[in-house]
Amino acid sequence: MTNTILIIDDDADIRDVVRIALTQAGFQTQEAGDGREGLAAVARIKPDLVVLDIGLPEMDGLEVCRTVRVTSDVPILFLTAQGDEIDRIIGLEMGADDYLPKPFSPRELVARVKAILRRGGVTPEDRPLRHGIIEVDPSRHLTRVRGEVVALTAREMDLLVKLMSRPEQVHARPALVDAIYGVNIHVSDRTMDSHLRNLRAKLKAAGCVDAVETMHGIGIRMGPCAG
Repeated sequence: MTNTILIIDDDADIRDVVRIALTQAGFQTQEAGDGREGLAAVARIKPDLVVLDIGLPEMDGLEVCRTVRVTSDVPILFLTAQGDEIDRIIGLEMGADDYLPKPFSPRELVARVKAILRRGGVTPEDRPLRHGIIEVDPSRHLTRVRGEVVALTAREMDLLVKLMSRPEQVHARPALVDAIYGVNIHVSDRTMDSHLRNLRAKLKAAGCVDAVETMHGIGIRMGPCAG
């Protein structure tokens, strides 16, 4: 089944570039020209992924992301102005899965969309995992702590699955980046820090205060997660 991508951007030229790149890659697309229209489209269309501009008039992309995350875990790829690092970090902390600064390469846009969707797909390795009080079913994008569901974004789920697949192993940061973003895609340390911080906070709020350990100068591994 063809994935449907919702493009939310007030710049018609940018929407054209994104639409052409995605349709040539085999995706179906829908468009919205502002944040409020985009929110309505998310509810109506239920897209497989949203490409969302941060700099929207009236309701900006950060507010759209915050509102969407109340009811949906649809993957969100932010388009950001070059150099707006603060907005990118805030967006990731609100639950965005990735970002792409403008001007961007259409080929990189397609590669990032495919990477996000691929990580959301079912593979033979998507077996249920358990570590301490945490249970993860990657094929259903489902995480539980003591039986209570914890809502994670696609990137946070990828990160948790990678760590839980070998909970005693210390994973170097470059290996984690390759595992969840794909090889040869540059991701800043602050982006990975945002994903880790969000994951820790959500698992802590659910009752697992020691879910992820940082081994300074070495890497990241799962904590005991004993409760």
